[in-house]
Amino acid sequence: MDQKIKIIKALRTLKSDAEYVITDSVVTEEDFNNIDWVTGVSNGQAITTKTNPHSEITWTKVKEEMDKL
Repeated sequence: MDQKIKIIKALRTLKSDAEYVITDSVVTEEDFNNIDWVTGVSNGQAITTKTNPHSEITWTKVKEEMDKL
């Protein structure tokens, strides 16, 4: 299964309404820390941050879910 599909499925499992932008494959914690998390919208543009605003989504939990796939 493609890595992008795995990360998306893992994130949806952990928090189905989390919004994010992933431009590259996420296979390491460093990659995970580079996800752009959507925190809002201003003038039709997404407001993003590299700081994960969802305490229930951690690299450990995401990796665990990805490994199940």
